[in-house]
Amino acid sequence: MTTNPRPISIAIAALGGQGGGVLAQWIVDLAEANAYRAQYTSVPGVAQRTGATIYFVELFPDAAAKAAGKAPVLALMPAPGDVDIVIASELMEAGRSIARGLVSPDFTTLIASDHRVYAIAEKEVMGDGRGDEDMVREAAAKAAKSLILFDMNKVAEETGTVISSVLFGALAGSGALPFPRESYEETIKQTGKAVPTNLKAFARAYDEAQARAPRQLPTVAAAPRSALEARVGNFPAEVQEFVRHGIARLVDYQDQAYATLYLDRLDTIAAAAKAAPDNRLLSETARYLALWMGFEDVIRVADLKTRPTRMDAVRKEVHAKPDQIFYVVEFFHPRFEEVCDTLPVSLGTSLLKSEFARKILAPFFTKGRNIQTAKLSGFLPLFFLARMRRFRRGTLRFQKENALIEQWLGLVADYAGKDYALAAELAECPRLIKGYGDTHERGTARYSNILSRLSRLDADSLRALREAALQDEDGCAFNAELAKVA
Repeated sequence: MTTNPRPISIAIAALGGQGGGVLAQWIVDLAEANAYRAQYTSVPGVAQRTGATIYFVELFPDAAAKAAGKAPVLALMPAPGDVDIVIASELMEAGRSIARGLVSPDFTTLIASDHRVYAIAEKEVMGDGRGDEDMVREAAAKAAKSLILFDMNKVAEETGTVISSVLFGALAGSGALPFPRESYEETIKQTGKAVPTNLKAFARAYDEAQARAPRQLPTVAAAPRSALEARVGNFPAEVQEFVRHGIARLVDYQDQAYATLYLDRLDTIAAAAKAAPDNRLLSETARYLALWMGFEDVIRVADLKTRPTRMDAVRKEVHAKPDQIFYVVEFFHPRFEEVCDTLPVSLGTSLLKSEFARKILAPFFTKGRNIQTAKLSGFLPLFFLARMRRFRRGTLRFQKENALIEQWLGLVADYAGKDYALAAELAECPRLIKGYGDTHERGTARYSNILSRLSRLDADSLRALREAALQDEDGCAFNAELAKVA
């Protein structure tokens, strides 16, 4: 008695513009070149970034069909619990495939890129609206029989191609299909389009899939930071990743001395929380202190917009060839207040207090400006503005932010010894302060409002106020929560 062979089923979840259709067609061509019958269908999605599409491919050996004397009946859509290979072009698409039941721990190979393309629902939240990436990774490890997970988008960018060729290479490296590597490569060659770059990306992904390379934590490896790196070891292991990120951010933002101040401030909190039951307070302080000390001012924005790495990133994103010219148009809308914040303390304060100065100067900053950084007339003003970084400590904005930071750290250290739960919630309150302009003013006002009631709050009520403050722009949820406290 012989067992009837079953089709090999493959589900591909890809976003618009990532080449999901190309990948599906490559798999079909690969199968047909190796004496398999193939069929693929696609169902476009809506309202998910640029639109997520599910491609479904089924393969069946031609010899088995001929032996049975009839053509196989292949499915049009993936069925939960009956998919051999799931390919996801982004981490959350892998999570959605798991949630749909397409990934089985008994036989499914899950191949996914470990990078994010954030959904509109994640971006529009005032706080951190991102989905839990670690939860998806953990679920993927449990849900699949075999897991291939690495940052495939990075490989695509570094090789100058799109992610479809990387996914194809990861599929080949996984060994989930009964075809040799040469057949995959020949499939790419037969297309005649971007063959060298696609083969280069394919090879990189093939090796990554074979090696199952683990993700690495960021390190502070540059020689000038060696002294800073040595101090990272003074913190608990679960806090060290946050500290490394903080050092790297603040050296890039200002200088090594500024990163040293960051570590000095953390040492103070570590001493205050020495008897704490866990490391939550220190972890959250390390994270939000680095973000707050690296606040976004006009100088920072100009710096990021004029870096050579930005132009390189844009070139890769638009897939411009080395001999192709492209232009980047930056939109700037600094208000009168942001301009004053960039000035020395005394001058900026005087201008803000002067109604005459506001009446004369404010109209010049009521509209946004489109600036072409590829032209000297657009690049040079931003370039020289970015060079003002060395004078940042003397600006009005720096003085205001630094005063708020010192106040916050003092309160965290004070409450760490007498109400640890409240101190831990307070350590997360800088989440409210971000960006610039109206967003920054709104967040700072709500933060100050919470601090003015701190003596009347416990940990639960402080957390409720903070979460409510992040829910909407008009403050309805926040005002409702304030009424409960009152």
